[in-house]
Amino acid sequence: MTIQVATVNGSGSQSSNTVLMRSIFQMGVPISGKNMFPSNIAGLPTWFTIRANKDGYIGRKKEIDLLIAMNAETAQEDIRTLTPGASVLYDEPLGLDKLRNDLIFYAVPYDKLVAAVCSEAKLRKLIKNMIYVGVAAQLLEIDFAEVEKAIRKQFAAKAKAATLNLAAAKAGFDYALSNLKKRDAFYIQRMDKTKGKIIIDGNSAAALGCMFAGCTVVTWYPITPSSSLVETMIEYMKEHRVGPDGKATFAIVQAEDELAAVGMVIGAAWAGARSMTATAGPGISLMAEFAGLAYYVEVPAVIWNIQRVGPSTGLPTRTAQGDVLSTAFLSHGDTKHIMLFPNSMIECFTMAQDAFDLAERFQTPVFVMSDLDLGMNNWMSDPFPYPEKPIDRGKVLSKADLERLGGFSRYEDVDGDGIGYRTLPGTDHPAAAYFARGSGHNFKGQYSERPDDFEQNMERVNKKFETARSAVPRPELARSGKAKVGILAYGSSHWALLEARDQLLKEHNLETDYLRLRAYPFTREVHDFIAQHDRTYIVEQNRDGQMASLLKLDIKAELTPRLRSICHIHGLPLDARSVTDELMMMEGK
Repeated sequence: MTIQVATVNGSGSQSSNTVLMRSIFQMGVPISGKNMFPSNIAGLPTWFTIRANKDGYIGRKKEIDLLIAMNAETAQEDIRTLTPGASVLYDEPLGLDKLRNDLIFYAVPYDKLVAAVCSEAKLRKLIKNMIYVGVAAQLLEIDFAEVEKAIRKQFAAKAKAATLNLAAAKAGFDYALSNLKKRDAFYIQRMDKTKGKIIIDGNSAAALGCMFAGCTVVTWYPITPSSSLVETMIEYMKEHRVGPDGKATFAIVQAEDELAAVGMVIGAAWAGARSMTATAGPGISLMAEFAGLAYYVEVPAVIWNIQRVGPSTGLPTRTAQGDVLSTAFLSHGDTKHIMLFPNSMIECFTMAQDAFDLAERFQTPVFVMSDLDLGMNNWMSDPFPYPEKPIDRGKVLSKADLERLGGFSRYEDVDGDGIGYRTLPGTDHPAAAYFARGSGHNFKGQYSERPDDFEQNMERVNKKFETARSAVPRPELARSGKAKVGILAYGSSHWALLEARDQLLKEHNLETDYLRLRAYPFTREVHDFIAQHDRTYIVEQNRDGQMASLLKLDIKAELTPRLRSICHIHGLPLDARSVTDELMMMEGK
């Protein structure tokens, strides 16, 4: 079932929603929590959606089963969107039960209940939200002991607030028990499917991953929805990256804009630090020139793109996968960048480490393409695996190497993989120095405008990109070997696809194979998957089928007619029903 809480931004409902979600989670039921909020500071409508599902589906569900209507301005429109049979929990003075006769309504006198619990008028607006938690808990048969546990966790450092909020939840629970007759079919039954699991958002998982990857320099400019990644990283680094002398072993710098931020990343990486920045689409646009510099000069850099709806300012607080094509070729001239596509909290953690290893191994920028749904929403996850493999710093020559070799040419392809050797500033050897040139240069790093030097250099850098095909994370394949229809998706779309494939089989007897992309450049498995199916549907959250366009540039020309695009650009997380209905329509059934 899906519970949607409709409130206003800045009303303090976040804590209440978290408590309700965590109470269900503590009962062993798989959940996810998605927050749709406005881009202004306060006063506009916001919706928080909790999905609880016994089968473990945690993607967004299109239909709402229980609406908790706390916003008078949107209440009528919220009710109009409900399917018959849904339940509505509302503030009694709103009189919403007169709007429709095919819904189940529960009226609650919130102001009366909160007045009995809280004597301070200023606090009542905040405490009022916890009353609906108690009412919902009673109606859905959520164990109140779990509600109390969640409240004490939420307000662990604020004993007075915990006591007050617990009293409000109990008031709501008791009122529902005495005054509301259960008339709907929805309830929460205790299970054991969340044992050992955690709830976390993708930006926090990414921050942990970057710290474990050995990142020591972070530069950024605040932008929704990426800001919390660096803000969280600041707290982690303060806790875990301070030396015995009390001094920080890291630097986190807020720059004047995104262009300056990525410039600092490139400078720090050239100097030998593992460095990164986090941004969103508008910031990526500003970084184009420096991205080309790092690509051509061959300096590692890690850039997290927490994608949101564009173009321009677009919808800053809505999710999308709309930066795929522009990021792949970011900058002027011939550039191609490595991109990683995490789909889960674990991959936000592990791909952070992959990104730094790939950036240093291939001496190039690596973009981790997350999105707002992954980055800012609440996801259930297994605990993260502790890193086992050592950090890969790539082809870095030491003093001993230089003494043995006598010297090196920075941009020479010695090993046939397109990757040259580099040194780090401060290497104590006279042959360690080289020119890192953004203008034309030969394999020694010397200035050159010779056509053959430029062509050889560009072909070598492209060879490096081709070499990366065998080094990036490989796709994840689910297949039966009998399906004629393939589905290809990536990132947060994955969770809708898991459910949609089950719907296609159960409701339409359509068997499908599924390939989840995890990186660009594409590996051979991607080419093989398309060749093995009569039709392959590429599902993505943008208007123009950007991943489909990348695939068409990469596969054999005769395979391109097999590709079909299913695109969604409403800014809401992708839901399974939309995928199922559109795919069947395109199948002509």
